[in-house]
Amino acid sequence: MPVNLPELHVSLPGWIAPFVARYPEPLPDMEARMKMVIALSMENVRNGLGGPFGAAVFDEEGRLVAPGVNMVTLANNSVLHAEIVALMLAQKKRGNYDLSDGANRRLELYTSTEPCAMCFGAICWSGISRLVCGASSEDAEAIGFDEGPRYPDRAAELTSRGIDVVLEVCRAEAAAVHRRYVAAGGIIYNAAL
Repeated sequence: MPVNLPELHVSLPGWIAPFVARYPEPLPDMEARMKMVIALSMENVRNGLGGPFGAAVFDEEGRLVAPGVNMVTLANNSVLHAEIVALMLAQKKRGNYDLSDGANRRLELYTSTEPCAMCFGAICWSGISRLVCGASSEDAEAIGFDEGPRYPDRAAELTSRGIDVVLEVCRAEAAAVHRRYVAAGGIIYNAAL
């Protein structure tokens, strides 16, 4: 008797293609890229499709490689955080699990909120050269999200692995998305322990 095994297909929500098309390429600087990622997270909240988190992989010149939004509740999948989605799609687009392509390429991950423990691990092995964060983990925890165990100094750990880290870029704007999510009745989807 044949076994029917589950399959997983990850596709971004339909609103993302026209959304990213509104942005010029390349985006000129760190703040412009972060504002796009924060806008992605806000649009995800408006559409009610997942948590208040957005991410994107850019090349060094500011060209978008792959966007990502939180799709945990949309796909009923606890690992589909915005960072994971952006990294998976960037790897698919580049045809390589190593986004550094053997240190020949420098790609950057922008995320509207500091990565949780799971995303931190994925970043370590992704091959990106820079992580740029908006809101802090404390901002996410303030609305009830469990960010998981953390190294005392995660930025130093990533730096020791050759990944530059920039924290709190447009933090107030990114944290405002969290509050809007809660005000709109968004689900705080921590696992029952």
